[in-house]
Amino acid sequence: MAVNIDYTSPSAQYAFDVNTSTLFKKDNNNYINVLGVQQLNTLDNVSLLDIFLSNHNIVEPHYHQNAAELVYCISGAVTVSILNPFTKCILNYSITPGQVVNVPQGWWHYEMATADNTHLLAIFNAPTPEVILGSDILKFTPANIMAYTYCMDEHTWKQAIAQVKPSTYIGPYADCHRINQHFAQQYSNQVYQQRYMQPYVQPYFQPYQQIPYMPQYPQY
Repeated sequence: MAVNIDYTSPSAQYAFDVNTSTLFKKDNNNYINVLGVQQLNTLDNVSLLDIFLSNHNIVEPHYHQNAAELVYCISGAVTVSILNPFTKCILNYSITPGQVVNVPQGWWHYEMATADNTHLLAIFNAPTPEVILGSDILKFTPANIMAYTYCMDEHTWKQAIAQVKPSTYIGPYADCHRINQHFAQQYSNQVYQQRYMQPYVQPYFQPYQQIPYMPQYPQY
C-alpha cells in the first residue's frame, strides 16, 4: 500500500510510548495496548497490538478483515488457535518466548494464555489493526435471524447470549462466576500433550442433533 508521508513536516512523529495507548483493559494483568498510524503518523503499512494476559485468560474469537497477523510470544506461554477456512479444522499452536504463529488475513482465531505474565506482540501489515469480534457478531446480529437461520427457538437463543457483552476482547469477564477451571486446565493439558510445535487438529463440524420442537419463524 502506497502511503504519502511528508518526512520534512514538523508534525512528523518518529517515536511513541505504546504504554500510553490502551485499547482495552480488563485488569492490571490483562490488557491490550495499540499502535497504529493514528498514534504514530509515520508508520507505513504496519501496526501492532501489545497484549498482556494472565493464565487461562483468552483473547476472544475474532478476525482481522484488513490484515494478516504475526503473533510473537515475548514471555509466558500461549496457545493460538486458528480456524482454517479451507479444511474446516481448528489448528492449535502452543508457543513460548521467541516463537511465532502466522494468522492469515480474515481467518477466525483466538489466543489463550497458559501461564501467568504472558506478553504477546501482534504485528499487522496494515496501518490500523481493524477487527471483527465474536461478541459483537453474537450481540448485534438480530436474534430472530440467528434463530431462523439455524432452526432454533428464538427465546432459547436470546437466553444463551444474554451474558455476552459487546467488545469483550479478553475473557472470561472479571465478574464471571461461571469460570470453568477444569475446562481451562483440560485445554492447557490437551495442547501440551502435542508434539513440539505440531497443531492439534479436530473437526470443525459437530454431528447434527435433532431439535425436539418447532421454532417460530419470522413473518415476511
